[in-house]
Amino acid sequence: MLAYFLADSSPFIYSFSMDLKELNFYYNKFKFGEDNFHNLMQYRVKDILLVSTFYDAYIFEHDARLSEQIVGEYQQLNLTTVPRITSVPNAEEAINALKKSSFDLVITTMRSGEITPFELSLKVKEDFPDLPILLLLTVKSDITLIQDRNQALDGIDRVFLWNGDSKLFLAMIKYIEDMKNAPYDTENGLVRVILLVEDNIAFHSLYLPLLYTEIMEQTQRLISEENNDNNKYQRMRTRPKVLLAESVEEALEIFEKYREYLLCVISDVEFYNEGKLDPAAGIKLLEVFQEKDPTLPLSLQSSVKANEEKAKLLGVDFFHKKSPHLLTDLRHFILRRLGFGDFIFRNTEGEELARAENNLDFERILPDIPIECIMQHALRHDFSSWLIAHGEFQIARTLRQEDPDDFPDMIQFRKYLIKVFREARLEHNRGKLLGFDPSYLNQDDIIIRLGRGSLGGKGRGLAFTNALLVTTELASRFHDVDIRVPKTIIVGTSEFDHFLEKNNLYYVRNIFDDSKIQKYFLKADFSEKLRGRLKAVLEQVHYPLAVRSSGLLEDSQSQPFAGVYQTYMIPNSNPDIDIRLHELCDAIKLVYASVFLKDTRKYIEGLNYIIDEEKMGVIIQEVVGEAYGYHYYPHLSGVAQSYNYYPIGEMSHSDGVANLAIGLGHMVVSGQKTFRYSPRQPQIQYLSMEEQVKSSQTEFYALDISPKEIDLLNGEYAAMIKLSLPDAENDRTLYHLASVWNARDHRIEDGISGSGPRVVNFANILKYNYFPLSDILTEILDICQNALGVPVEIEFAVDLTKDRFSGKLPTFYLLQVRPLTINLDEVEFSLDDIDENELFLHTSKGLGNGVVEGLYDIIYVDPEKFDKTETLAMQQEIDSFNTNMKNENRKYILVGPGRWGSRDQFLGIPVIWAQISNAKVIIEHGLPDFEIEPSQGTHFLHNVIAMNVGYFNIPWQKREEGFIDHEWLKAQEVVSRGEYCVHARTANPMKIVMDGKNGCSVIFK
Repeated sequence: MLAYFLADSSPFIYSFSMDLKELNFYYNKFKFGEDNFHNLMQYRVKDILLVSTFYDAYIFEHDARLSEQIVGEYQQLNLTTVPRITSVPNAEEAINALKKSSFDLVITTMRSGEITPFELSLKVKEDFPDLPILLLLTVKSDITLIQDRNQALDGIDRVFLWNGDSKLFLAMIKYIEDMKNAPYDTENGLVRVILLVEDNIAFHSLYLPLLYTEIMEQTQRLISEENNDNNKYQRMRTRPKVLLAESVEEALEIFEKYREYLLCVISDVEFYNEGKLDPAAGIKLLEVFQEKDPTLPLSLQSSVKANEEKAKLLGVDFFHKKSPHLLTDLRHFILRRLGFGDFIFRNTEGEELARAENNLDFERILPDIPIECIMQHALRHDFSSWLIAHGEFQIARTLRQEDPDDFPDMIQFRKYLIKVFREARLEHNRGKLLGFDPSYLNQDDIIIRLGRGSLGGKGRGLAFTNALLVTTELASRFHDVDIRVPKTIIVGTSEFDHFLEKNNLYYVRNIFDDSKIQKYFLKADFSEKLRGRLKAVLEQVHYPLAVRSSGLLEDSQSQPFAGVYQTYMIPNSNPDIDIRLHELCDAIKLVYASVFLKDTRKYIEGLNYIIDEEKMGVIIQEVVGEAYGYHYYPHLSGVAQSYNYYPIGEMSHSDGVANLAIGLGHMVVSGQKTFRYSPRQPQIQYLSMEEQVKSSQTEFYALDISPKEIDLLNGEYAAMIKLSLPDAENDRTLYHLASVWNARDHRIEDGISGSGPRVVNFANILKYNYFPLSDILTEILDICQNALGVPVEIEFAVDLTKDRFSGKLPTFYLLQVRPLTINLDEVEFSLDDIDENELFLHTSKGLGNGVVEGLYDIIYVDPEKFDKTETLAMQQEIDSFNTNMKNENRKYILVGPGRWGSRDQFLGIPVIWAQISNAKVIIEHGLPDFEIEPSQGTHFLHNVIAMNVGYFNIPWQKREEGFIDHEWLKAQEVVSRGEYCVHARTANPMKIVMDGKNGCSVIFK
């Protein structure tokens, strides 16, 4: 008898070229836009201890409405973590409170009981040396007292004067956060610093709130312009810090520490220099700064209007402290000199010529701006200042180092500037999920969201994959090759809900005629907003489009839904945009309708879901390829898996496998003739030369892009055509993809220069590495498997076109990533312990894992009646048998020749999953004149594996790889018989044992 046991759950071992530490780095970079931004602003003031008399506390709370105002300020500026204030009446209570609770900031007034605030600060610092302490004066006359007791301020970090404005508390809080966070945030996040040099307590208590309010508002304005949450997050975390100095020495220390991060310096005129009050300290200080960094924006401020002339002599801006327009002057300085606002191009007379709101505006405007105007702004470093304010630190740093005089002429410098802003725009959005904006439509490496709601399963996978490819910088590892996701727009699931509700289409749940459902959906209308946006898309997009489903339930690890919903390809080639819009809308509507079609319902119900749980997003994606006359297709498409179900020779399961085909990927996912190989072991051939010739691809799929209208009711493939290899040879696309069979010498000769049958084996790519496909597939499978935590399957396409004039490189396009479900519980058994006479079946090419018992039913295709021209009739018989079994709630074993689920009816029976949904084990076997390679890479097979259905392949002539006892099968009781198929029932229950690790499976009689 068979000896088998269930071992402890232990995962298969997979090898990766990217370790987990490296992946974690890229994950953080992917998640937060840049790997360091989530670590910025680590110190947050959340709990404040306020030490004040009852009277002062009452004034703060009731007269100034402090708590209410602070909450209001935080909400108005969209700031998070509003701090909580705990008030105590004296220093003794403060010490007790500090012992019981944790605080981020202590604010004390002058009157704190028997213990003075100076004594309190020193006592607190003894126990909490890193706890910031601010002294808040409530009476202006106390300033003199403070100045007289300067030595007593050693425990106090800064002194402020209450002026009745709650914004002062906001400024005090943000000042402490900036002081604490500046060292890390500047070095790790390139955050900018504004240095304010001011020793007047009353004035910096007035000025800091103005400065912070303006910085916050301008930062919020920039955030509001962002179309991506990661970019918003980055903007919020990288707002400029404000640091305060009260003497020349303190200012110089801050300057040297943050020199490369300084955004600007705003300095008073009179303050302490070497321990003495110096009436010209500010002027001397700015002169030093000008010498050390001539490009740094500087401003002088003074309550003496006469100092404006000194500022002019220095060539710096000037603020008059007593001016009623101080806030306006400060705002203009921030917008004009620090680059927070629009960039205003001005001529030498100061007249406005144009303004740019974003990087794209610069690209459009710069070609028409007079060169003298460009030079004027360049010499003042206005361009780099604007880029810095808008978060483009690295590019701004590079630009600031460029001298216009180093260029051959100013025309070249203008071109360089345009290139800088184009690169800044592209880099800013790469890998991001962006809200709809027509300017993004022709940009690579982004995903555009059109409409609210979830992205759906495929949409989530695409957005994740795009971000992963960009953040891992995978393309940089390969020379003269590009790697990317095709241009993609995702319509959120909310549009699906709105469409059904607006057109009252929920009633279609009660209709079971697919054609009627599709017609009802085609008659329905989209919202004007969605239709308008789709038209805006087509105004800029003129390449063919694939309209794919992205349901909430799709491509999860438990139910992939591969191939269940419909995908429509539209040529998008008609000169009439209204016709193109009509075709696009129809395609989306039919994808929506596919949720309610008969086979989809069966599939969903088979997973114990109800139809209302599914919500449909839609992916509108660039079809990869090039136009050859009216034919459009990529050089090759394929499916690759990180886990190889059928390894041969020295291959292991973890080496992975890929199936390749010329043209569109329908050839692969529909189970037709493809070329199979392992990316890690490309030298190992799956087939002998004769078998390669026999099974070689002879046809391929392309898109018909002739300018004619298409009727999508004719099916998903209404615009698709099947071409022959001579068509590809005429299009000059076959050269790197095929070889020639030399029958005389009995060998396959690389290249297609000779005469003879063409054999599609991709020799120039796989053997001579014309394109590094194997290395790219290995890297991507490793990265994706690591990222998803399970084996994966990817769909891809390759366009080998190279154009040195346009800069186009041969490109690998990653179309989709989905998890592969692999049962990791080991089932071990020894064939030596098995009596072959006890077996109905044995295979070394089995998929599935575990033990299945209690099956009595077998539905099989009678080998003697099999005719590959009658597989459609067999499909209907199988469907009928399956319906009966479903009604009786009985599982069964399905047996038949060729490939189950193949879209090519001459390779096997083209069933869909709903037609065999009650099968617990599916068996493919060969016949003497009908030997087909095992299925791998098809949508059908992917779904079967995900359902944990056993899937066995039995060759006809290789008994060592498996056998079926057909004589025993014919002897079983016949429950019913069709023209081609038989339903048999055994007297005793069968037992199926599947060793998923080794691919060995048996069925006991």
